[in-house]
Amino acid sequence: MTESQNRRPTLAELPQLRRRQVLAGFAGVGALAVAGMPFAASAAGGALRIAANANPSSLDPATGGAGSDHVFLYNFYDTLVDWDYATLAPLPGLATSWEFTDPQTLVFQLREGVTFHDGSPFDAEAVKFNLDRNRTANLSNIKKDVANIAEVIVDGPHQVTLKLSAPDTALPLILSDRAGMMIAPSSVGNDPETRADRAPIGTGPFSFVSWTDGEKVAGKANPDHWREGIPRVDTLDMHIIPDGATALRAVQSGQAEIAYQISERQKTLIEKMPNLQLAFGPTLYVYQMYLNSARGPLQDERVRKAMMLAIDRDAWVLATQAGVGEPAYMNLPKAHWAWSEKAAKQVTYDLDRAKAYMKEAGLEGGIDLDFRGYPDQASVQRAEVVLEQLGKIGVRGKFTNGPIAETSGLYFGTEKQGDVLLSAWTGRPDPSLTYALLYSESSYYNAGRVKPPAGYDQAIQDSRSTNDQAERAEALGRAQELAMGAAMNIPLSIRYEVDALSSKVEGYKPNLLGKPKFRDAGLT
Repeated sequence: MTESQNRRPTLAELPQLRRRQVLAGFAGVGALAVAGMPFAASAAGGALRIAANANPSSLDPATGGAGSDHVFLYNFYDTLVDWDYATLAPLPGLATSWEFTDPQTLVFQLREGVTFHDGSPFDAEAVKFNLDRNRTANLSNIKKDVANIAEVIVDGPHQVTLKLSAPDTALPLILSDRAGMMIAPSSVGNDPETRADRAPIGTGPFSFVSWTDGEKVAGKANPDHWREGIPRVDTLDMHIIPDGATALRAVQSGQAEIAYQISERQKTLIEKMPNLQLAFGPTLYVYQMYLNSARGPLQDERVRKAMMLAIDRDAWVLATQAGVGEPAYMNLPKAHWAWSEKAAKQVTYDLDRAKAYMKEAGLEGGIDLDFRGYPDQASVQRAEVVLEQLGKIGVRGKFTNGPIAETSGLYFGTEKQGDVLLSAWTGRPDPSLTYALLYSESSYYNAGRVKPPAGYDQAIQDSRSTNDQAERAEALGRAQELAMGAAMNIPLSIRYEVDALSSKVEGYKPNLLGKPKFRDAGLT
């Protein structure tokens, strides 16, 4: 069955989405839109300046390690599959259509007439190069994403067949993420082991101009982009401003046109400013504590469970998000089709049980942990709330803070610095990819590279062996229940998108994934 069409899906055409997901997605379109913003087409022109909240870890989709990279990568790369902003349903991208001809064979038809920024052709050979590089190159951080691809076959100039080692119905949406971002093979000398960390050449709406570390990433319009009228500005400058309050002031003062993912506490302030527009809506972005379960007392599941139960998530949302958001009882929001009541029951607030777990572990006197985090004001405040709540069960420590890309790299990479990282999971279009990346033994984001509970990997595979949404949700629920039962990570809350826009911006649309794309943004 062909999985995509050249337009947005209607409600009737999304039968596999549960009613609550569809209602949440389409009812949320109003919230995801920008209040008072015109959406009429306008000619491209001007410089769009963005206040970005993190320096990239890399501009090579295969080598980066920070979820905050996506907002940069989307500018320079197109993906094989795109997604609907409101529902994350798959849509055509560089692939115009795809079909599972059998459970382990996926055939893609590719868009014709597309070229990379250096003039080289986008074709089936380029797709094969990218997918083989992503799944086999030593430099690749995304092998897990495409682990089920056994072979990539070029059938013709614009057709590719993927032979799978196991059925994987999640693969089209997985190819809307890093694994589906196509780099020009010529940009790395056709060598899969050559990195494109600082020299991105894709087919995206902008071509790369420069990257000054910690200051700015710049791009210019790709005049030959295959989407008509995209992009709508001449240049894109992404200024690195980690502090949300400073980013908001940049938009207020006219030094930037968009500041994204700023603190939820700023929502009311933005609404009161006559020269600003607010972009607001739910996302898959989950604030959470990553635990290195291979270190010290965190090797004991009882300690991790105690920490899980010691968090008062309602109080957390009020204290850190001014009530704008929702408590997180798993790695998805309640409105998501894969939400699991059984998994959520593992994540409660119960100080008495938490203290009992610490006593059972022989650690009634408490423990000291090495916490890692980020230096912006909102992150520091979140750290203070975490330490205050965990202190009630004798879990103590102090935070070492640093830039997002650097701190995340030291925690998840070979250095393995820190016991706990207070950060976030920024979401993926398909929840099976979220779970696999967070908890699978070989995953980059499983800092201790510890084995998940028995049955976890099978549950993930079961979720990818069917197209039936209810069957997928049941399997994903089993996986999440196992991960939460072992307290492999500690979810805290769901973040809502809060973006401040200049009154000059039109056409910008936030999305449910919570990772902005700027290709539609224009200036009046």
